[in-house]
Amino acid sequence: MDYSFKFAAIWRYRDEIYEGVFLTLQLSVATMVLGLIIGLAFAVMRNAQAAWLRGIARGYVEAIRNTPLLVQLFIVFYGLPSIGIRLAANEAALIALSVNLGAYCAEIIRAGIESVRVSQVEAGRSLGMTASQTFVHVVLFQAMKAIYPAMASQFILLMLATSIVSSIGATELFHQAAFIESRTYRSFEAYALITIVYLGLTLVFRALFSAIYWTVFIRRPAR
Repeated sequence: MDYSFKFAAIWRYRDEIYEGVFLTLQLSVATMVLGLIIGLAFAVMRNAQAAWLRGIARGYVEAIRNTPLLVQLFIVFYGLPSIGIRLAANEAALIALSVNLGAYCAEIIRAGIESVRVSQVEAGRSLGMTASQTFVHVVLFQAMKAIYPAMASQFILLMLATSIVSSIGATELFHQAAFIESRTYRSFEAYALITIVYLGLTLVFRALFSAIYWTVFIRRPAR
């Protein structure tokens, strides 16, 4: 083996790497927020009394979870222009990732809501709470505590999945690595570097989520 490693050739493109990391973080955080909102809305719809609301929610979840993210991304970026809706690559990436994450969050949240015992809900109502107050103060907190580990894992997987948006030209971390590789022809160095960066981001997110869990659910101050 006579391959000579030259990471210095990659380091000259550190500005591109920083830009890729920044966009990856932007997409990840924005998608987590939007995906959580979408997931919560559809989880509530899955438990609604109206059959048509449950049908819409179930159709959305089944359609998104049983089709590839790449196909969904291409529909948003390449398909929507056919009906007059043109989006920039980063905008299409955010929409596709949020819609995809929302479906998974909806099922996780639904499972958490259903894990709360009916007696807890009845106790809340017996104290004079409205249905919405019971949901927010009794059901939602217990559900989120139960599903937090699964939700945190889903968020980390989402952060790693942002690499797929390079296929439509979004300039996130993987896209920048491919750009650097095309200029330097140092494939191993370029992709080894972003592997380390992705690993570092994953560890940071895990530590952050663990800190949030400890603060919100374990050391929550008594009221």
